[in-house]
Amino acid sequence: MPPLEFGTIRGFGDFRAALLRAGFAVGGENDEGIFSLRPYMDPSLQYHTGDPETDPWLWRVRVLEDRALAGGKVFSGKAGWISREWYPLFLAVRRRGKSLEELYADGLVSRLDREVYRTVAGAGLLPVHKLRERISCDKPSQIEAALSRLQAGLFLTVCGETRKLSKDGRPYGWPVSLVCTPEAFFPEDVWGESLRISPGEAYARIREQVLRLNPQADEKHIRRFIGG
Repeated sequence: MPPLEFGTIRGFGDFRAALLRAGFAVGGENDEGIFSLRPYMDPSLQYHTGDPETDPWLWRVRVLEDRALAGGKVFSGKAGWISREWYPLFLAVRRRGKSLEELYADGLVSRLDREVYRTVAGAGLLPVHKLRERISCDKPSQIEAALSRLQAGLFLTVCGETRKLSKDGRPYGWPVSLVCTPEAFFPEDVWGESLRISPGEAYARIREQVLRLNPQADEKHIRRFIGG
């Protein structure tokens, strides 16, 4: 299949359309040897202006609003996005048909990761700072590491942002991420779809798309990218 080409991204609509066409992309300037939309961004775009149409900083969360794209630390600890179309294929590769509880029983998921997952799943969605309050842990960094592993495994996904509230109910500080399970995020059954495709076939289809996005991608980078 021919390589995919993208025009100049000048606003949010261009960005969202390009992400959906690509199917997945790494966030930021470093494409991890795979693919990023940063080279296609109009150099006149400015970050942190507060304009939802032209501020790329706001786009990273805005693209999640209609549930056509999921985002988070999904590529080896690096932030990025996966579209609804491609999400079941990544699920098939990374979960291999097993739930978190089954992987925990196999000794492949830690007790902390299981507790973080259960806490979020039980709440429906949860701000990260509230998650820290609900889980007893010696080091906050351990919870952050668990969140990163669960996002890479596609057990949790970022579903928006919120702000902390003061005692009198006023928002303050920087926005904090909201997290939920992919099953709660997507309106359709992405997990069920992932069970209808083998990990090998899913890997091959993602690899083919990677090479359409970046014909120079090497196999080492591809394996790491797809496997999370």
